[in-house]
Amino acid sequence: MTRKRGVDWLLLALVSLGALLVLAPFYLVLVNSFKSPIDYATSGPLAFPEALDFTGIQKFWERVNFPQKVWNSILISGVVAAAAVLLSMLNAFAIGIGRVRGRAWIVLLFLLANLLPQEALLYPLYYMFKEVGLYDSVWAVIIIFTVVQAAFGTYLLSAVYGTFPKEILEAASLDGATRWQILWRVVFPISRPTLSVLLIFFFIWTWNEFLIPLTFLASNANQTVPVAISVLQGDRLMDVTTTSASALLGIIPTLIFFLIFQRTLTRGITAGAVK
Repeated sequence: MTRKRGVDWLLLALVSLGALLVLAPFYLVLVNSFKSPIDYATSGPLAFPEALDFTGIQKFWERVNFPQKVWNSILISGVVAAAAVLLSMLNAFAIGIGRVRGRAWIVLLFLLANLLPQEALLYPLYYMFKEVGLYDSVWAVIIIFTVVQAAFGTYLLSAVYGTFPKEILEAASLDGATRWQILWRVVFPISRPTLSVLLIFFFIWTWNEFLIPLTFLASNANQTVPVAISVLQGDRLMDVTTTSASALLGIIPTLIFFLIFQRTLTRGITAGAVK
């Protein structure tokens, strides 16, 4: 019993240490966002601000037109998340439940698609969207991320739908339901928690993407929040307090989104553990 308690205390200490390491960057961003440059120079990055100063936040807000960047990120992330979940569900229904020929090879193909680095896709995608006139358009980024996220979603949902109870499907077929009705009236309601989890992750993953939006969104009016932060950080006039303020403002929208859908995420994860 004593040995077990010792292991528990050790695990608790390691978890606490890990939590501190994760929270340390957030602490630095938070305290330095509300400091003036003089306060930062005199007190350093770890101390609390002597007085709340919103100059850094105001500078970043005005110099990058932050509301416009937030709207661009919301538009891209929202459309990608919804479209990728829908496409993943349709693909996985055909592969996992429809039992198309060569199912294993198709799933393997989607797995390999997830393993491709983004750098390998930039060159062909750049010229493809340049030819069709979608370069420097949010729709180019939406199409790319919808396909990329749907590849992962299809791979995941194919495994889930492959274990779907056949008795339920057979009962629906005996009642005269078509495949389309089985999908929307049987499969979709049962798998809704899993789809909700995918929707949340797709939104957050797309929001935080940097390389592809940086490459395909050349004009300032189309840039997303991560791109605006990185571009501003390359400015010679950028100071630490404004950098921290930009990071704080970039975190807040995704934090709000996560808090709103936290219960949905928790239900979706725990639902998979209960048959």
